[in-house]
Amino acid sequence: MLTKKQLDLLDFIHKRVQRDGVPPSFDEMKEALDLRSKSGIHRLITALEERGFIRRLAHRARAIEIVKLPESMGGEPTAGFTPRVIDGDKPDGPKPSGAHAVSSAAATEVPLVGRIAAGVPIEAINQNAASVAVPGQMLSGAGEHYALEVKGDSMIDAGINDGDVVVIRETSAADTGDIVVALVEDHEATLKRYVRKGNTIALEAANPAYETRIFTEDKVKVQGKLVGLIRTY
Repeated sequence: MLTKKQLDLLDFIHKRVQRDGVPPSFDEMKEALDLRSKSGIHRLITALEERGFIRRLAHRARAIEIVKLPESMGGEPTAGFTPRVIDGDKPDGPKPSGAHAVSSAAATEVPLVGRIAAGVPIEAINQNAASVAVPGQMLSGAGEHYALEVKGDSMIDAGINDGDVVVIRETSAADTGDIVVALVEDHEATLKRYVRKGNTIALEAANPAYETRIFTEDKVKVQGKLVGLIRTY
């Protein structure tokens, strides 16, 4: 799963490599995507590299290699991820606020749309048809649901570990204290605790190693709210 900005950048790099034999410069990328600074390009490049779409080669100018393309650009389908669903009786720490224990109750298939980590962009562009079985009691409230595999430890003190699968209910609204998928400045998203402070939004990690990030309210869009968690081993 890629954001529109990531997809646009990957498409731009791919077309330039096909046309010229070399990738574009960072200045050309910045101009093509209409970004204000190269830092945005660096974030997008890092995200594409972490997701395995490109590779940066050391000690070479314009050293970006296309490794694979998403299906929407003619690439091969991505292999799905199938988590083990357990009944949640292992003492791995507290469950996230609002999460329900996983049980063997009747399950519903929801799309597993990708991975999310601190600072890695995400948007509803589904690259595969993978799905995960989710107990019905997790699917509370109105709206569609989707699942994300967690990468990283920024929410570990909320009981969300690297490799867990979180179940998200799509919504654009959140209350202070909710754990949400938040899209920042339309291209950077993260799973964090949402805290409104006047006209600003604080996105709080549940790990003291990560700083709280504060934005004006127009810079943050809630993409969904955490309603469940599936632990994998």
